[in-house]
Amino acid sequence: MTRNGPVALAFHALVVAFMLAPLVIVCLVAFTPGDTLSLPTTGFSLRWFRAIFVHPDFVQSFWNSLRLAALAATISVAVAVPAGLAVARHDFPGRDFLNALFLSPLIVPHLVLGVALLRLFALIGATGSFPWLVLAHVLVVTPYALRLVIAAVVGFDRSAEQAALSLGASEATVFRRITLPMILPGITGGWLLAFINSFDELTMSIFVTSPATVTLPVRMYMYATESIDPMMAAISALMVALTAVAMLLLDRVYGLDKILVGHN
Repeated sequence: MTRNGPVALAFHALVVAFMLAPLVIVCLVAFTPGDTLSLPTTGFSLRWFRAIFVHPDFVQSFWNSLRLAALAATISVAVAVPAGLAVARHDFPGRDFLNALFLSPLIVPHLVLGVALLRLFALIGATGSFPWLVLAHVLVVTPYALRLVIAAVVGFDRSAEQAALSLGASEATVFRRITLPMILPGITGGWLLAFINSFDELTMSIFVTSPATVTLPVRMYMYATESIDPMMAAISALMVALTAVAMLLLDRVYGLDKILVGHN
């Protein structure tokens, strides 16, 4: 170990602690039996977790967010797979422009996107429509799916594809039997990342949701403007737990190291 080893280890430990501290505090506050956000607490209670289920608005908003995130993630992956294959494997006029176009939502503030989409939906008479809300989320989360798909495509050996083609397999068969299974970890990781970002999206959703399509983050924001109590911490703790479980399952099935580096 070098002289800088302990210093570097301590620095990384401090960075990780700084990032995790807010999540840990929120999860601890969620179990408080009191009526206010306070830490340390006088004890542990499931009071505020039970309170979530007696608010039908939160339950409905959860299902809205779940359905919205699942649809948006699935559509984004359906777009990202052919786009990723085209960008990663072919050199054609406008390739760089196409790649930049797909990734542009990452650099545009969601506040700007929300205002622009609100105006667009008002002009075409689609304000409050759930399908258009799904498309708005697809616009935001597609770049996350695309980056992981591109990483998966770039990272695998094409010799199996070439061997199958030389033996007479059609391009469709090669894609279905070889290419798709080999890039599946990247596709799955892209879907999950898109799902999480869609489920957590707040800034843009405030502008394009309607009373019938309010998502959970928007509902939480609306509730927090009227009352701040530990129920918000309980909902946040459940969202953290769901995300952690999803990442754990993904790691068990595919391995996060394979997904992140794009190798199989």
